[in-house]
Amino acid sequence: MQISSKQAVLRSVVVAGAVWFGAALPLAAQDGLTLKVTAFKQAVAESIADNDSVAAFYRTRNFEPIWTGAGDADRARRLALIEAFSLADVHGLPADRYNAQSLLSRMAQAGDGRSRGLLEVELTRTFIQFANDLQSGVLNPGEIIDDIKRDLPRRDPQMLLTRLTNEDPTAVFLSLVPSSPEYTRLMRAKLRLEHKIQQGGWGPTVSAGSLRPGNTGNAVVALRNRLALMGYMKPSLSMTYDSEMEAAIREFQADHALPQDGVAGGGTMRAINVAPEERLKSIMVAMERERWLNLPEGRGKRHVLVNLVDYHAQIIDDDKLTFETKSVIGHQARDRRTPEFSDVMEHMVINPYWYVPQSIIRGEYLPALRSNPYALGHLEFVDYRGRVVSRAAAASYAASGGAFPYTVRQPPGPSNALGTVKFMFPNAYAIYLHDTPSQHLFSREVRTFSHGCIRLDDPHDFAYALLAKQVDDPETYFQTTLRSGQNTKVPLETPVPVHLIYRTAFTKAKGQMNYRDDVYGRDQVLWRALNDVGVALRSGRS
Repeated sequence: MQISSKQAVLRSVVVAGAVWFGAALPLAAQDGLTLKVTAFKQAVAESIADNDSVAAFYRTRNFEPIWTGAGDADRARRLALIEAFSLADVHGLPADRYNAQSLLSRMAQAGDGRSRGLLEVELTRTFIQFANDLQSGVLNPGEIIDDIKRDLPRRDPQMLLTRLTNEDPTAVFLSLVPSSPEYTRLMRAKLRLEHKIQQGGWGPTVSAGSLRPGNTGNAVVALRNRLALMGYMKPSLSMTYDSEMEAAIREFQADHALPQDGVAGGGTMRAINVAPEERLKSIMVAMERERWLNLPEGRGKRHVLVNLVDYHAQIIDDDKLTFETKSVIGHQARDRRTPEFSDVMEHMVINPYWYVPQSIIRGEYLPALRSNPYALGHLEFVDYRGRVVSRAAAASYAASGGAFPYTVRQPPGPSNALGTVKFMFPNAYAIYLHDTPSQHLFSREVRTFSHGCIRLDDPHDFAYALLAKQVDDPETYFQTTLRSGQNTKVPLETPVPVHLIYRTAFTKAKGQMNYRDDVYGRDQVLWRALNDVGVALRSGRS
């Protein structure tokens, strides 16, 4: 990456500032050196007492500085720190948290040992803040949205500081950047879109409600110009909605999960007229979300990735997509939304029972049973010993209005709510992937119909792909077990990590950015939270 003029100035200031910290200490000052060192170390010790990890790091080096010393190594670390801070807004971070100019001013004024010790700790704290923000996220998402169940993958401060003293500092700062290909592509998309916005964006919006092949006129010209500025077609003076424009619209529709009919209907036109600034916000939120998944152990050589708002479940092997199927996610109602979290798939169940969630039992099934003791004939009621009890006993308890003591389940069969197979990654939220008899829902554009679990369009093929690692003929194995009609648990010999994510903006290895609707409104909330802590569009608009 080219060094900007701003960075060049910072570099010269930091290098020239060696004299700040005693590189040319006059002989007359030697008598006060011990007092200065003692004051420095005391200030450091006092300031880091509330952070065990940082305190342990400085104790191991007898409270010697890593930033404010006069040697070449300290100067190199200062330079790497200031240069990294100057690029904070490239990553969509709150740049004012790491105000380089303020730190430079503090460096110039730190003349005595105590001031230098306080500055040493401030630089360390700011470094750790920056490292945390860049590596694993600015926000604590669970404090903002209850349905985001993620612990940020923070690194140990002592480990970060030790690396900084043992390795090339510039290389350490570069290693803080999430290494996923998606993060790299998102950052490039952010920079390109920022540049486009600075040049005027995508031009005027298209006033027509809809346009189709064969139409002519000024609205077609406006549509053509906007598509050209978006990169979907070449500029032209044509006033006709021709085959070239139809192809461009189909490509745009594919990138926005719209029906690919080549007609700029209402939904397509609304997506075309979204302001580039709004798309930029989506990209920056996606970058923050990507930081939350920057796990030290990685996402798994093989893992399952479900982008909820893309309505697809994928199997990823060695960073390559090897299987994909459509999905249905939880309804937009607050108590039915699918949460975001990561866990590990341990087994699948062929011919599963469906154990009815307590919320459905209380809200739907008990009222039905009170109204009609013969209702719910497709369900079984099971006591705490696993014994099936009579419907009369269940109806009696339901009518009493007291605590209902039975588990409710639907036996395996063609009408089972889970279909023929479910995929289990045991978690506190009772979320899993499964088949469904309601196959017609997969033809919908917006697929938010479940009570929270994720339904798969091709669950058998999904099972074959998972079993291929452990059986020679996964299809025969699966189908033989299925035909038995027996409820069968099949462990995965190698458990597979599962990541349920929510990305309204994401990339593909080739082609344009992809955008999806914020069906749960989560990204809108996250952008406001990012904006509140100082993240802003580089165009100056929030």
